[in-house]
Amino acid sequence: MVEHDYIQETKTQRLRNWVLSEMLRGAGYALAFLLVIGVIYGIIWGIGQFMPDERLNAPPPMPFSAIHAPVEWAAT
Repeated sequence: MVEHDYIQETKTQRLRNWVLSEMLRGAGYALAFLLVIGVIYGIIWGIGQFMPDERLNAPPPMPFSAIHAPVEWAAT
């Protein structure tokens, strides 16, 4: 197959354009990945908004997480 160089670019210009297109493709993939993460985060946040407000006043799921060290131990 014969390639016709209609825009008369040199090998250096062709290489530079190829590298730029590959970098832009990678940036597009990264943008799509971040948008998917943002959409998933937004869905989780939206589900959380439908939950009742009593969930904020619930006790911790692990009872030992509410135990604090005495003040004299924390000062040393």
